[in-house]
Amino acid sequence: MNFVEPIRDRKKITQIKNQLRGQGRFRDLLLFTVGINTALRISDVLQLRIGQFIDEQQKPRSRFEVREIKTGKRHDVTVNDSIREALTEYLFAYPDVTSDPDNFVFFNSKFNRYSAALKRGRVWEFISAICEEVGLQGNYGTHSLRKTWGYQARMQGVDLALIMYKLNHASLADTKRYIGITDDEVEAVVKKLNL
Repeated sequence: MNFVEPIRDRKKITQIKNQLRGQGRFRDLLLFTVGINTALRISDVLQLRIGQFIDEQQKPRSRFEVREIKTGKRHDVTVNDSIREALTEYLFAYPDVTSDPDNFVFFNSKFNRYSAALKRGRVWEFISAICEEVGLQGNYGTHSLRKTWGYQARMQGVDLALIMYKLNHASLADTKRYIGITDDEVEAVVKKLNL
C-alpha cells in the first residue's frame, strides 16, 4: 500500500465539497464528508446502510454505532452538521434509497441500484482524481479521509490521547506516526517555545 497524505488545507476541503456539489455528485459528496468527519476506515464507510443514518420516520439520526471490520471494536459515529447537510442533499438526489433500511448508502451504480456497495478501488480513483482536480500535490487515496480527520483534529488542538482513542490506535506512537508528527516538527516547537 502506498503512503497517502491527509488533506491539510481546509480551503481545499471546501473546494472539494463545492466541486462535487457543482457536479451533482451527491453520493460522492456524502462519502467524502462522512470520511473526513467520522475517522472510520473506508472498509467501514462502504458498509454503512441508510437505516444507520435515518430512523423509521425518515429523520436523520444524531448518532449511530459501527462495529469496525478490522478491529471488531465499537465506534460511535456522531452525525455533525456537515454530515447532516450532505445527507440532506443526498436524500433529495436519491429519494428511493430510503425504501429499505438495509440499502447501502454508498451504492455501486453499475449494479442493482442500492443493494451493492461501492468498491474500494473505485473510491481510491475518486479521491485521487478529486484531489488532483482541486490542485492538491502528493499522494491521496481512501485512507486520506481518515488521516484528514486526525490531522485536522490535531490542528484544532485536540489532545493526542483523544485522537488515539477515536482512531482506535494501540499507542500514541502509532497515532503520531499516522497523523504525521515528525521529529523536525517537535524540534521546531521546542525552539519556538524557548522558555
